[in-house]
Amino acid sequence: MLKKVKQHSLKKHIERNLLDRDFSKRNEPLKYLGFLVDETFFDDFEMLYEFGKELGLQRKDVKLFTFVETRRKIPSLRQNQVTNKEFNWRGEIHNQNAKEFLDFSFDVLIGLYKGNHKYLSAMVAESNAKFKIGFNDADERLFDLLITVDLQQPEALKSEVKKYLKIFKKID
Repeated sequence: MLKKVKQHSLKKHIERNLLDRDFSKRNEPLKYLGFLVDETFFDDFEMLYEFGKELGLQRKDVKLFTFVETRRKIPSLRQNQVTNKEFNWRGEIHNQNAKEFLDFSFDVLIGLYKGNHKYLSAMVAESNAKFKIGFNDADERLFDLLITVDLQQPEALKSEVKKYLKIFKKID
């Protein structure tokens, strides 16, 4: 029962954030890049930092936040991680690091997850990012650009994102 209430609240949370989105700075050039990643199918985080370097960014200008369904029993030093337990029944996030990540004004935010992921979609909707890129059957209302590419092929992923960033004049 509580799970259904939480799912409904997440949906309402997304709807509310979609109405409040500011599109005025969508065309800013790329200075800060953020990634929201589902750890269940993508865990090559170093590749993402290298991709930022290829785009002309320093490591400090590339931020990464991950979602994992339930935290493992093994202690982790990773702070940029959120679980489904950190969303309350009203769909609000109770993780200070996640809130700081979402409040940061990224020039481009890339959501690396498949399909309609309720928790990551809620985070994308809440994010203050200026331009949002999603993949493969994600909720099109959340993103400015949807790319169909196999997320398990990093080179194809990087080349497609780079191509569109050039088209939109985010990079040279």
